[in-house]
Amino acid sequence: MLIEIPEPDVILVVIISFVIGLVGLYSYYKIRPFIKTKNEIIDASQLERLEYYERQLIDMKIRLDSIEMQGFEQKTQDPNLELKQFLEKLAKNQQIIEKPIEPLIKTEVMSKEEAVTIRMPNLEHNNATDYVLRLITNKAMTSRDIQITLKRSREHTSRLMKKLFEDGYVQRNTNTKPYTYSITKKGKEKIESIQINSIIA
Repeated sequence: MLIEIPEPDVILVVIISFVIGLVGLYSYYKIRPFIKTKNEIIDASQLERLEYYERQLIDMKIRLDSIEMQGFEQKTQDPNLELKQFLEKLAKNQQIIEKPIEPLIKTEVMSKEEAVTIRMPNLEHNNATDYVLRLITNKAMTSRDIQITLKRSREHTSRLMKKLFEDGYVQRNTNTKPYTYSITKKGKEKIESIQINSIIA
C-alpha cells in the first residue's frame, strides 16, 4: 500500500491556516467581553433607569417616613390641638361678626324704607294693579322690587305682573336679568283715567 505524501507547500498552507484559526479564536474570546451587542446596550440603559427609579423610591420612602414621624410626634403632644385652634378661630370670627351686624341691619332697613315711598297694606286686586302701574311710571323695576314694595309673596307678584303684561299695561325687558318692567302707553292711559275718576268722585 502506497501513501502519497503531499507536497511541502500544501502542508505548510494547512499548518499556517490552522495556526491562524487558533489565534483568531483565542483573540475573539479575549475581546468578546469588551464588545457589547444591541441587546446588551438596551439592557444597560434599562438597568440605569431601574437604578434611578429605585433611588427615587428610596428617597420618597425616607421623606414619607420622616413626615409620618413628625405627624405622630405632633399628635402625641396634643391630640386635640387642631380642634382647639379651630374653636379659637371660630370664637374670634363670631366676636368680629357680632359687632358690625346691628349697624348693618339698621342701615339696610333705613335704605329700604327710604327707597320705598308709599306702602299700602291690604291692597285689593284693582288697587294693587293701579299701585304697581304708578310705581313703574317713572322708572323700570324688577319683579323683586315690586314684591318688596307690595309686601306680597313672589308667586302673587309674578302672577300680577304676568296678567299686566298679557293685558298690555306693562312691557317686559328680557335683555336684563332679572327682567325689568316698565309701563306702556295703555298703562299710562289707565292711570290717567283712574286719576280723573278719583277727581270726579
